[in-house]
Amino acid sequence: MSSDAKIRPLQDRLIVRRLDEEEKTASGLYIPDNAKEKPQQGVVIAVGKGKIKENGDLQPVDLKVGDKILFGKYSGQEVKVQGEELLIMREDDVYGVVEA
Repeated sequence: MSSDAKIRPLQDRLIVRRLDEEEKTASGLYIPDNAKEKPQQGVVIAVGKGKIKENGDLQPVDLKVGDKILFGKYSGQEVKVQGEELLIMREDDVYGVVEA
């Protein structure tokens, strides 16, 4: 995302950039663009402040900018910002963090 595009997600929402899918299979065959599935991994590029619980306390988001995450095939809402496709999703849509 270019530095002049600023998005601030609200509550427990995240802005995620999908990671590129592999261009070829393990056996070395190239996958055509129309046969590729959208990747279910991404990098968090912005995090909201957290969810306000019923008692008024703020429950902060357990993720941070730069985390590599796994999410469901149909998770989040796709948005286009300055020509770049991003996802907005809730923290609940994240299955896990990929540890390096």
